[in-house]
Amino acid sequence: MYDVIILGGGPAGLSAATYAARANLNTLVIEKETLGGQIALTLSVDNYPGLDHNPTGTEIGEKMWNQAEKFGAKKVSDEIIEMSLEGDVKVLKSANNTYEAKAVILATGANPRKLGVPGEAEYVGRGVAYCATCDGPFYTNLEVFVIGGGDAAVEEAIFLTKFARKVTVIYRGTNLKAAKSIQEKAFANDKIEFIYNSEVKEITGDMAVTKIKVINNQTNEVTDIEPSDGDTDFGVFVFVGYVPNTELFNDVIELDRGYIVTDDNMLTNIDGVFGAGDVRVKSVRQVITAASDGAIAAISAEKYIEGK
Repeated sequence: MYDVIILGGGPAGLSAATYAARANLNTLVIEKETLGGQIALTLSVDNYPGLDHNPTGTEIGEKMWNQAEKFGAKKVSDEIIEMSLEGDVKVLKSANNTYEAKAVILATGANPRKLGVPGEAEYVGRGVAYCATCDGPFYTNLEVFVIGGGDAAVEEAIFLTKFARKVTVIYRGTNLKAAKSIQEKAFANDKIEFIYNSEVKEITGDMAVTKIKVINNQTNEVTDIEPSDGDTDFGVFVFVGYVPNTELFNDVIELDRGYIVTDDNMLTNIDGVFGAGDVRVKSVRQVITAASDGAIAAISAEKYIEGK
């Protein structure tokens, strides 16, 4: 019997582990993959407070875990396939193990929806990115291409003009899906251009991305886009939505478009069950906001347990 079980080992889960263990709660982190979550895919992090260098996402994940472990947190590598969260004892089951706790923090994260084209996975961190705030500064004075036409894609395109010399939005439709007010800002920005009715079919390069193959879905015309004169590479930012990792929670807790609904204290609709990080309904998904969620969730879990 644990006091707190944290499902997920990203920044939210590891922050929660530190706060929970530091409060002398018997704390377990269950992670089925690599500690660090999405930041494990980031080659350099320079927007987290207090960093005196630009560590990799993996380094940050390791440091976060080391801190939690120092206070007594434990971790296991396992995949939960079934859970019972009602009542005073929360039960989580994997194929071979059963875990019990007084409180549970769900910090399973969300993954950017992928294009699913050849070369995309191979060039993540080497030209392919899913976060303008995280990776935009690395493309200062270079060209970047934004894939998508919704609010997030167009807003991120506008943000990227702070760094990139030129931003080209590639969208598969005829008209952008973004709100009109956002579109107007983008259209008024002379650093942004648009390519409509087009889809990226392949991403290639050497050490970094040097070519994307784009097809017009109306004419089937194929265009190879390569770096402009004087450039050696360019960035491809994919913003076609996020997929929250909440399949396990369907019909278990309240969700909104797949994301966990919480209050300001990270409490879900079930007593003793908290959500934290990218997996919950929120407007900003960054390492720092995930860590903040985790801290709040752990403090709330501690108060819940004390009340019991």
